[in-house]
Amino acid sequence: MRWSIGQVSHGSSLTRRRANRAMRGPGLAGSGGAGGPSSTVTWCALFSNHVAATQASLLLSFVWMPALLPVASRLLLLPRVLLTMASGSPPTQPSPASDSGSGYVPGSVSAAFVTCPNEKVAKEIARAVVEKRLAACVNLIPQITSIYEWKGKIEEDSEVLMMIKTQSSLVPALTDFVRSVHPYEVAEVIALPVEQGNFPYLQWVRQVTESVSDSSTVLP
Repeated sequence: MRWSIGQVSHGSSLTRRRANRAMRGPGLAGSGGAGGPSSTVTWCALFSNHVAATQASLLLSFVWMPALLPVASRLLLLPRVLLTMASGSPPTQPSPASDSGSGYVPGSVSAAFVTCPNEKVAKEIARAVVEKRLAACVNLIPQITSIYEWKGKIEEDSEVLMMIKTQSSLVPALTDFVRSVHPYEVAEVIALPVEQGNFPYLQWVRQVTESVSDSSTVLP
């Protein structure tokens, strides 16, 4: 059989292309094979897009979560509201009274502090304020050391501290009385409101001083 030169050349080129394709294997079209560089780049790009989408979803969840929490809490209360509406009774509201519902009004009782030069003066003032019902109780704490500035000099004295329990409304009258009988030129009288405490004790303080707080004047 005779072959022309053109036919032989065409046949050789076709044979070489088939051989090269068989060596490359069943890769992606135009990618140079499954193990070629173009295939690796394609899979890396797909994986990067997946990671970016996951990160975007997490970011959106963190952004929207605080806004959805109040809605979720209201949805949790919905069955209780519906049950209340069905029963016909109004929903209960929390009591504004503090101290575990005892009825004590925070700040209605105060602890006042007064310093005295010695125990004799402190006892005289303590007994007087209790007798006049300006206080329900006075504790004396002896031998405290006070360091303070007075008229340009640093002073250090041993004093007695009075801790006075009374109604907050009586603090002005208590202050006026202490100033009238105290030996110091400037008597220390400071008061702090009691926010919490044993309710029976706080109630006792109010009961002991109630008659004075109801009157507009205090006996000298």
